[in-house]
Amino acid sequence: MTGKERVKVALSHEEPDRVPIRASFTPEFAQRLREHFHLADPLRDNPHGGVGHDLELLLGLDIIQYAVGIANSYYLSDEERYTCEWGITWKRVPYATPFGLGHYTEIMTHPLADDEAIHTYTSPSPFREELYLPLAEVLREFGKTHFIMGVTVCTIFEGAWYLRGMDALLCDMVLNEERASRILDIPFQFHLEAAKRLVAMGVDGIWFGDDVGTQRGMLLSPELWRKYLKPRLTRMCEEVKRMNPQVFIAYHSDGNIYPIIDDLIGIGIEVLNPVQPRAMDVAFLKRRYGKHLSFWGGIDEQYTLPFGSQEEVKREVVERLVVLGENGGYIIAPTHHVQLDTPLENFLAFIETAKRLGCYPISLEIQ
Repeated sequence: MTGKERVKVALSHEEPDRVPIRASFTPEFAQRLREHFHLADPLRDNPHGGVGHDLELLLGLDIIQYAVGIANSYYLSDEERYTCEWGITWKRVPYATPFGLGHYTEIMTHPLADDEAIHTYTSPSPFREELYLPLAEVLREFGKTHFIMGVTVCTIFEGAWYLRGMDALLCDMVLNEERASRILDIPFQFHLEAAKRLVAMGVDGIWFGDDVGTQRGMLLSPELWRKYLKPRLTRMCEEVKRMNPQVFIAYHSDGNIYPIIDDLIGIGIEVLNPVQPRAMDVAFLKRRYGKHLSFWGGIDEQYTLPFGSQEEVKREVVERLVVLGENGGYIIAPTHHVQLDTPLENFLAFIETAKRLGCYPISLEIQ
């Protein structure tokens, strides 16, 4: 099977030849992989698509992502500070690992922090051709062999608090509905138009999402999510499905989001990402929602990949294949970009074990 066929079969809740595999990387970890495989120069690196496609091809990954929107502001520059097209100022913050210095990007200034700034703010246009031109090449080169996922994450809530500041936006959502709605509409309208363009160009899936969960529960109340985010997300799902009923819709949120999973299913979400095993019970998710949702992720990036042993990584891969892989409906992947603190041996153990033991019919035992 090709990667495209494999993913489509899995997301249709049928069993392909093996469980599809996906991974994404921070720039520093991607560079370590390239050096390890003697790929010093990216062969097909595309800033809109995340990692270079040279690594995706070499590792045998089944999905190629193409991102448009505010999330592309992460890792946008090597400068210590930079301002993205949304007017947000970012700072690169170093962190030490046994394998060298990595960098996170943190927001330093919010262009809508001032209450009156909304009246003069102009957002980027989602209609610029340069945002989509590289996708045409991706589709020509990989569209027959790989599942092409159009990415518009940080879709509504995250994009809005990047612009406003989280504390201020949450206060607005309680105390000033008119201002909250105007700010939320800025990323919503951009990503709606971007998603429609990606679907029109021929992507196989669309990935929406906002981090609305913490380790223990929702970051904002389910009531606020339903009031502000659900109607906008509903419209996005309806419009892309109207354009192409065959496109698969994924939703991303870190953390524990039990209270809104039924809502997500009800509005047309078909794939849940990243399924953090230290925040939600993966066996419960499969048992309770497996007929309606596929799951994408499940390999722990909080402990197992960066700090566990190779045996722990292999054991967790087996557990996920057994629990989440039954009857299809699973894409195995780390629950976050693989970061510089991860030993190469652990990451390669994940890839090798998933390929070797993820073949259907899965007949493994959890040890």
